[in-house]
This record gives sequence, C-alpha cells and structure tokens, in this order.
Amino acid sequence: MMTSRERVLTALNHEEPDRVPLFIGTSGVTTLLGPAYERLKTHLGVRGGPPRWLSRPLQYAWLDEEVFQKLGSDARPMVAGPVPASPAREVSPTELVDAWGCVWKQREGVPYYEIVEPPLQNATREDIACYPWPDLANPARFHGLAARCKAIQDAGHAVVFLSGLTLFEQAYIMRGIENYLADMLADEDFFTALIARMKALAIPTVRALLKEVGAYVDVLVTGDDLGTQESTLMAPADYRRLIKPHQAEYLAEIRMHTKAKIFFHSDGDILPLLGDLAEIGVDIINPVQVNAGKMADTARLKREFGKRLSFCGAIDTGWVLPRGTTEDVRAEVRRRIRDLAPGGGYIASAVHCIQPDVPPENMLAMCDAVREFGRYPINP
Repeated sequence: MMTSRERVLTALNHEEPDRVPLFIGTSGVTTLLGPAYERLKTHLGVRGGPPRWLSRPLQYAWLDEEVFQKLGSDARPMVAGPVPASPAREVSPTELVDAWGCVWKQREGVPYYEIVEPPLQNATREDIACYPWPDLANPARFHGLAARCKAIQDAGHAVVFLSGLTLFEQAYIMRGIENYLADMLADEDFFTALIARMKALAIPTVRALLKEVGAYVDVLVTGDDLGTQESTLMAPADYRRLIKPHQAEYLAEIRMHTKAKIFFHSDGDILPLLGDLAEIGVDIINPVQVNAGKMADTARLKREFGKRLSFCGAIDTGWVLPRGTTEDVRAEVRRRIRDLAPGGGYIASAVHCIQPDVPPENMLAMCDAVREFGRYPINP
C-alpha cells in the first residue's frame, strides 16, 4: 500500500499507483458547499467544530479531519493568511467585503454570495493605476505555513495549496464579465491593462509564497474560467493573443520556485484550449465538466492529451450525483476511471463543488466506488 501522498505523486507523474487517488475537500472546487457539508456531517454522525471556509463568499467548506478520513481523501488543503490592512470584513450575516474591495451579498435561498457591483465596472485605464489593490505579497500571510505543510506531508497526505490567484477571472470579477468580454472586442488597451495588473499582483505574491512553502507543496491551485456549456468564452485566437501570454508568464514564475504540479481549474467546454494550457505549463486540468460540450468524451481527452495533461474531476454533478441512484454513481465512477486512469494521470473527484442537492449516500457511493474500481491494473 502506498501512502496517500505517494499515490498522488505517482499518478501525476503518469505512472500507475496502487489505486486511483481521490480528491474531496482538497480545494474550493473539490469540496462541498456549506449546506451540503452540514448534511453530510449529520449523515456520518460527525459533530465537528464551527464552520471553516476555504472561501467564505463562495461557501466552500473546509472539511474536518474526521470527515477527510471517513471519505478517504488523499490530500489536504492549505491557504495563505488574510491580507493585512485590507478592507475585508463582514458587514452583516448576508453581506461581506473581500480583500479586493468587492461587496458580496447572499440572496434568500441561494447558498453562496454574489457580487453586488463590480468595483471597476465604470473604470478607465487611469482608474486601474489608482485603485487600492490588496497587499497580496505581504510576508505576514505566509508565516508558519511551511511547518503546517510539512506536517501534512509527514502524516502521509499530499499538500494542495490554494493560491487564490487568477488573472482573467479576477479581472472579470473586478470589471464584470460582460464588460470585460466587451473590452476584449472593443477596448483591447483596457483589457490588456487590467489583466497585466492582475499579473503584476500575482507574480510577486506567488514568488513570496513559494519562497516560504515551495518545498512542501505537491499541487498548486490556480485557474481561469474560460468555457461555457457549449464552447469557449472567447474565440481561441483571442485567447491566444490576449490571455495566454500573461498566463504563460505567471506559470513560468511558479515553475521557477517549486516542483509542485500546477492544477488549473476552468469550467466549461475548453477542449480547443487544452493544447495551449499544456504548452504553458499546466499539469492538471480540473474539473473536466462532462456535461459541457466535447468534455463529455473523456476517452477522447485521455487519448489526445493524456501524455501531456493529468485530469482531476469528471464525476458528473449535473445529473448523476444529485439525481442518480447509488448504482448510477458507481457506473459513472467506473466509466471515468476506465477512460482516464490507465497509465496514471487521473485523480478522481466530482465535477466542481458538491451542491446541497446531492444526497450523502451518493457522495459515499462515489468514494467507495473509487476505491473499488480504481485498483490497478484497471479492468476495462
């Protein structure tokens, strides 16, 4: 039997471990929303402590260690500390401000918060220079993290570090996605100035972070949502001209300071961009949204990109996990393992954060099926 960390590293080196690794709770995009987590804890008979968050606005739950162990997750998450002297605060139980100055509100019946007004929605290029950007690279955010990461590794688990850094995605959060996509077509100078500002914040931050913890991180999480249910958000040519060079520079900085695998999250049908992402240094694609266009054909993904990319996710949260039976869940897990796991390069996980409508029985069926069907050699 391998340790969890050995299992993860073997798979990500495109070799076959003892079984397919499982990520659940290892990042915001592989965990559960708060209400789903409370439901799961009740089902498991776990009391746990007060709620902890990987992301408070998005309600991404930080799992209790007892739950990690019961589910069999092979990694543990880690995040940097709060940004000093930032405007982040809780305004009310349903409203908060983040470190970027974005105001988030929670509407009744919605399990997460949404941005009220993007702070740069009416900005000019001059406003970009004047905006009070957060001090993300402040060394106080990273103090003591190396020891915490090493303790996770010493316990036999892989360390998944949530960088909290994106370029295109953070830019459109600040600008508003409709405005920023319009900028791509109508005001390239503004578009480029804003994404370049995101890069200018991200590079010194990841440099400072990895100076502290680079030796003790196995997977570093970043990403940019680039897809819709049916296609990429923009023409691939526009991506390659206006976004890819900035991502390449940012990922090259990461490569200089750590041997960690780069985990890139993007929802949607991003098949036309997978070769580009591999080219700029992405190691792991997540979440493999199988209900989005051509991403459904996981056998094709493995065949065309399996030598250059690993995959994390692919277990359907659109229909199977929330509405299927436990047997449907088992069949889904078996299919994705059959398609993606031979030769290594696959970490089993749900497609994105598990929603409150997913029955705990189906979550447990997913975890059990990974252990059952994920034993190497994979039986087709």
